[in-house]
Amino acid sequence: MARTTNSFSFFMVIWTGQLLSRVGNGISAFSLGVYLFQKTGSTTAYSMLLLCAFLPSILLAPIGGVIADKKDRKLMMIIGDTGGCLGILLITLMFLYDSQNYGFIYLGIIISSLFGALHSPAFKAAITDLLDEKEYSKASGLVQLAEASRYLLAPVIAGFLMSRIDIATILVIDMITFISAVVTTYFIKLITRQPTSEINFLGFWKEFIQGVEYIAGNKKIFQLLLLLSIVTFFTGILQSLFAPVILSFGNAQTLGIIQSISGTGMVISSLLIGFLSKTDKQRKPLFFSLLTISLFYILIGTSTSIVLITIYTFCLFSCLPFVNTSLDVLFRKTIDNEVQGRIWSLISLSSQLGMLMAFAISGFLAEKIFNPLLIKNGPLANSIGKMIGTGASRGSGLMIIISGLLLLILTILFSPRIFPKGHIHFTTTITDFGSK
Repeated sequence: MARTTNSFSFFMVIWTGQLLSRVGNGISAFSLGVYLFQKTGSTTAYSMLLLCAFLPSILLAPIGGVIADKKDRKLMMIIGDTGGCLGILLITLMFLYDSQNYGFIYLGIIISSLFGALHSPAFKAAITDLLDEKEYSKASGLVQLAEASRYLLAPVIAGFLMSRIDIATILVIDMITFISAVVTTYFIKLITRQPTSEINFLGFWKEFIQGVEYIAGNKKIFQLLLLLSIVTFFTGILQSLFAPVILSFGNAQTLGIIQSISGTGMVISSLLIGFLSKTDKQRKPLFFSLLTISLFYILIGTSTSIVLITIYTFCLFSCLPFVNTSLDVLFRKTIDNEVQGRIWSLISLSSQLGMLMAFAISGFLAEKIFNPLLIKNGPLANSIGKMIGTGASRGSGLMIIISGLLLLILTILFSPRIFPKGHIHFTTTITDFGSK
């Protein structure tokens, strides 16, 4: 596929719009999550908000992937961002009409998520359209930098705004950033794709089965997908519990500052990868980053100190881009371009099911099982409670510790499947898994 010398410039135009959109999304997501938790005091309600944000886009991702392979990817990105804006608009209008009905929050988030199913696979496939293989790693780092802005900029901005303006006005800011993404996408040049066939149920099902067979027949992709599913499951647990834990002894501004400082680690790592990475050696950073993430995951659960939690999450976030980039490059180098859209959508569907499961069970487990264990005079108050403390949220801390331990064990046990026999030792160099 021929690419022009301006291909990376076109990517940067899209990336700029996505950066603004990610900041806006982060502001509204943070604000809505804090608003809902403060109004209900329920970890389950908070987890359900996350579930609504992820479930529709993940379940419909295979359809979005098929469309991205058969239709104009630029158009799909524009439709996706426009639809996402409409979902936020619905929430804004309902806040102005009836601020006591929280059901419309879930509905608006579901609508935005549905249109995200069109945008995400088209955006990921468009990167492959635009760039040469040697630029994949740099692009991955920059995409993660945009994502990291949700943690670096959005929380502290949202925490500041929530004390000064109402939630509806905050959502208007998000809608403006959606519009900026649409505009920047409109003005870039992508490879024009002529429709290869009409999309119907039978056609989609055939494409879906072909995508599943493609993954099942490629051992590299299948093993990486299994590892990614494990990582997203435990990421979902931490994401579900972190805000409620902090809000149990802090406020929205405290949570925003912690997430922003922690997100700096993700930004620094993403910048290093995006501007300095020149290697396709991915197995070593993948394995050791996962080990490091597991250790700091455990430490987050042990502490009730704002300072220590901030340090631990900073270190954890610093490792995430290395894991994400390693997996992204290994996947991208292994998948044929003509099936990029549907395979990326299937990867998203399969891996994110783990995160959805985490969202679905985390609130229930925390409120009904773990938190009662470590309240004052709870069953574990005089044993584990003496080490990690007692209180309304310390059961969630215990749940985080157990999850981190499981991630550590699974990373070690899973390593022989990713690293061929004789290539994985804690004291030796790991060669490139992605080489063909």
